[in-house]
Amino acid sequence: MLTFDLPTIWAFIIAFAIFAYVVMDGFDLGIGILFSWIPVGRERDTAMNTIAPVWDGNETWLVLGGGGLLAAFPLAYGTILSALYAPIVAMLLALIFRGVAFEFRWRDPGHRPWWDLAFSIGSIGAALAQGITLGALLQGIAVDSRVYTGGWFDWLTPFSVLVGVSLVVGYALLGATWLIMKSEDTLQVRAYRMAFGLGIATIVAIAAVSAYTPFLSHAYWERWFAWPQVLFTAQVPLLVAIAAVVFFASLVRRHHYTPFLMTLLIFTLSLAGLGISLFPYVVPTKITIWDAAAPTASLKFMLPGALIMVPIILAYTGYSYWVFRGKTGHEGYH
Repeated sequence: MLTFDLPTIWAFIIAFAIFAYVVMDGFDLGIGILFSWIPVGRERDTAMNTIAPVWDGNETWLVLGGGGLLAAFPLAYGTILSALYAPIVAMLLALIFRGVAFEFRWRDPGHRPWWDLAFSIGSIGAALAQGITLGALLQGIAVDSRVYTGGWFDWLTPFSVLVGVSLVVGYALLGATWLIMKSEDTLQVRAYRMAFGLGIATIVAIAAVSAYTPFLSHAYWERWFAWPQVLFTAQVPLLVAIAAVVFFASLVRRHHYTPFLMTLLIFTLSLAGLGISLFPYVVPTKITIWDAAAPTASLKFMLPGALIMVPIILAYTGYSYWVFRGKTGHEGYH
């Protein structure tokens, strides 16, 4: 009789939702991070218009990932939220802040400089909080008898801040390459220039986080360097290096699409590396996906809904990107 490992299936569904969120919401957060370095007027309006049709839909994946974690792995959800309550709430408040600023900059032109500043601060705050949350999860959460036993500020460490800053830089690179793909003239030239510097910073940040991570736990060290799996894991940094070379070559040759695609590939490989470090733990070295999983009956009940809804979300997301393909002008969306 054919059987399925439901916790593993749900882990991959949630991992896919997180990946989709990072890829799709990453570039519009990146636009906000870069906003203060884009001149007021035509260029700034064009930058905003490149994400106007899709930015709110991109956050669907965050809801799916968070809701899926609560429904499929309630123990992990409760533990992670208890440990990382402060950065998670900060992220949500920052996302609300930037969303309000996004809408009001068109409807309240008299205060547009303030709304632009709020949009930038909200984007930086959300990206930084997401990175700190990830870093704090990677470094480990104090758990005893399936209950969080750490302190209020355990999440705030040099490593978590490093991951937070790295994610801000990475999102900014996604935003710059998105502008290369979607804009023309002076804004595109500016985006090429920003992408080159941000590309270097992103590679350095990935190298720093990758070098730090194996020293957080002996389990991480074994995942990456024990024989013979090192033959497999070594392919990840090799592919990142190849993608980086193609990325910088495409900038020099002034390609429009390749820089964004290579940045997506670098993010994909980085998330693959994260998966190598974590799986099968949902709370590193403390709680596995099987320990944290909801009852089998609940997982079975929810699975058909997920298998129906995820393709529908992918379909309407793909359609929206197709409808708004091509270069973007500076006229405002109302």
